[in-house]
Amino acid sequence: MHKQIREIMTSDVFTINETQSIQEAGALMSEKNIGSMPVVGNDGHIVGMITDRDITLRSTAQGEDSHTPVSEVMTAQQVVKATPDMDVHEAAELMAQQQIRRLPVIENGQVIGMIALGDLAVENQLTNESEEALSSISTPSKPQQ
Repeated sequence: MHKQIREIMTSDVFTINETQSIQEAGALMSEKNIGSMPVVGNDGHIVGMITDRDITLRSTAQGEDSHTPVSEVMTAQQVVKATPDMDVHEAAELMAQQQIRRLPVIENGQVIGMIALGDLAVENQLTNESEEALSSISTPSKPQQ
């Protein structure tokens, strides 16, 4: 029997509002020891994702102010999401196709959980899927000359 995302997702999810600053996002990530967070609008619906890498490359490296709103730095185009009823194998395939390591789990427009590649790797029956997803996601890159 296949497991559903709801069985292995992390349900203690920290989100940040799109109007909050990147400094607040970075501080929360540091405090909670996380590398990414769903970004929500005032209505609580997901509008994007922000990562520690987004903050570094899209703001700090560009000389942006620490008070820059999260909305200016986040990834907003078609956030890839999972549903709690999605099969874990489907999630692994989706992560591989989209080359992402984390999926927010959405129900009724609200973030109710997160599923990470590591969550899939701990599931014994998903070893092959998580290895395949990781190899698709972790395409080696070379520094630009």
